[in-house]
Amino acid sequence: MSDKARKLFEALDLDENGILTREEVIIALRTKGPTLAASGVLPFWAVGDADAASALFDAADQNGDAVLTLEEFSAVVDRRFGWR
Repeated sequence: MSDKARKLFEALDLDENGILTREEVIIALRTKGPTLAASGVLPFWAVGDADAASALFDAADQNGDAVLTLEEFSAVVDRRFGWR
């Protein structure tokens, strides 16, 4: 798991409970996405709309339990963003 994936996960975990919900991912990317991209935590091309954020969530939710762990999240974003 890359440090960038961990930092992005922590930035998206709005309630800081160690898991991500679909709503958190959508809200956090909408509100924090441009700032995260400007600071290098997120690629600029990854800042999208609610549908793109939801698709990212679906790709990462490997076990279908409607929450993302750091491990599920990092496996997808490291590969998709070329961090690993």
